[in-house]
Amino acid sequence: MNRYPLWKNAVIAVVLALGVIYAIPNLFGEVPAVQVLPNRAGLKADTELMTRIDSALEQAGVARVATASDERSVRVRLASTDEQIRARDVLQQELGESYVVALALQSASPEWMASVRALPMYLGLDLRGGVHFLLEVDMKTAIDKAVERTQNEIRSLLRDARIATAGISRRGDELSLRFRDRAALDAARERIERDQRGVNLRVVDGDEPQLLVTLLPAELKRIEEQSLQQNITTLRNRVNELGVAEPIVQQQGANRVVVQLPGVQDTAKAKDILGRTATLELRMLDEERNDASSLAAAQAGQVPFGTDLVFERTGVPYLVKKQVLLTGENISDAQPGFDNNGLPAVHINLDSKGARIFKQVTRENVGKRMAILLVEKGKYEVVTAPVIRAEIGGGRVQISGAMNTEEARDISLLLRAGSLAAPMEIVEERTVGPSLGADNIARGFNSTLWGFVAIVVFMALYYMLFGVISSVALAANLFLLIALLSLLQATLTLPGIAAIALTLGMAIDANVLINERIREELRNGNSPQAAITAGYDRAFDTILDSNVTSLIAALALLAFGSGPVRGFAVVHALGILTSMFSAILVSRALVNLIYGRQKRVSRLSIGNTEWAREPTAKQG
Repeated sequence: MNRYPLWKNAVIAVVLALGVIYAIPNLFGEVPAVQVLPNRAGLKADTELMTRIDSALEQAGVARVATASDERSVRVRLASTDEQIRARDVLQQELGESYVVALALQSASPEWMASVRALPMYLGLDLRGGVHFLLEVDMKTAIDKAVERTQNEIRSLLRDARIATAGISRRGDELSLRFRDRAALDAARERIERDQRGVNLRVVDGDEPQLLVTLLPAELKRIEEQSLQQNITTLRNRVNELGVAEPIVQQQGANRVVVQLPGVQDTAKAKDILGRTATLELRMLDEERNDASSLAAAQAGQVPFGTDLVFERTGVPYLVKKQVLLTGENISDAQPGFDNNGLPAVHINLDSKGARIFKQVTRENVGKRMAILLVEKGKYEVVTAPVIRAEIGGGRVQISGAMNTEEARDISLLLRAGSLAAPMEIVEERTVGPSLGADNIARGFNSTLWGFVAIVVFMALYYMLFGVISSVALAANLFLLIALLSLLQATLTLPGIAAIALTLGMAIDANVLINERIREELRNGNSPQAAITAGYDRAFDTILDSNVTSLIAALALLAFGSGPVRGFAVVHALGILTSMFSAILVSRALVNLIYGRQKRVSRLSIGNTEWAREPTAKQG
């Protein structure tokens, strides 16, 4: 009567085994490690870098436990914190500024677990310690820049088309173009509609007809979203300079960005990095002095007057003129793509001023080489140095050369994210000490542990064997929840620990309902086997209804909450799903294993011996 088919028992066993495997890494703790991240476009965290790291550490006599790589970095596990410090110094000297070498912590779980992606959860700022910033993007300034850029583009557009205006003025976010006659207005309107995207045009008749230009709502939304995403990309690039392992830079709301730097206690340095600017410069190469002898003399310290010695990221030297022709402030967009030959390239859009300057520069320097330099923290790097083949107009520039698709994407990202698209203001700032983080972990762990122990003791005393079965199902629920969070690589915070404790308290409710329903069936005179079947079947609807309503509340918190509230909601929602599985399927499988194979059950160990036994027939 109370038996699961073999396949269902096998599924439950496999799920529980996977739950244990993916939850166990969280119990091994962490060991010292060094994380190496590429800090330049085109550099990869590949096997070649791993070999280079292992060779450098071996020559320096640094004892390492293991070396592994993921999509973005290489991690070296060390035996002690002293070896960790030595490894960082050795690798920083060996790899130079092209890589960020960060002190980190890595799970001490066995390598075979890591090979099947059985990794521990990340710890949030409130558990590990570090610096938290909440930054707000000044969207009004972003819109003002877009309107000003549109004004300059329209002025340049009409000038090139030789359409005369009586003046262009701006009132707020609206541009007013005045004309002496209607014919000029119609010509301007036709040209703007053809070449300018995202604008709304409205005609006002009068002695001096006017053409009013405003940005469309969809264009305004696009500008705001692009400004926010560009700022996020810029911030992610910048926090790498801090050498932080697993930094968190993510959007919060429509115009805010959360930056969390675990392990960082120097708030001033973090502010300096987040507020730093990077830009782009366009200069001409000194064609007369870029020969081998001049470059050798320059590298020896004899740099010719009026030039600078700048290196490409591969180490190729260039002598470039000091005169800056164009800066990154004139770049409106940069996207990866392909040139006419199908080779990877970067396509850059310049604003009206940049387009005009670039057109003049290329017209006057056909056949010469032009250098595009990335400037950051006072250091110059040649991104590319192409030959000018012809005059280039329209504000669209193509950079191509010895690059692959990934390098083209990285370079376009650097050009877009060289500086912030709009100013940002720190609206919230806090620092969490490492000792406070450790104390939070201890308190959260102890509260969950003692809560679990109290539930187990109560259930065992009140429901006896069925209480023990419920406790085993509750333990399975805990393992499955932690395994699911680890598998998703979620970040565990203090509210998340609170959600785990709440999930344990709520998960036992389902087993209480089942046990009480079985008792009721026994009181009504049903046999133990029939009472077990009816108890699970008839309690299911109640359990489902209560968990669905709780899940709706959790999803509402997830949809409308932010920060710690969302973290709580994620753990709570996942806990509801795992509790349904463990309370109904796992506990039923255990009950079936104990009682299901007995043809006749005389008593159920469920805490009330008066009616928990098989009814006997009356003698006549």
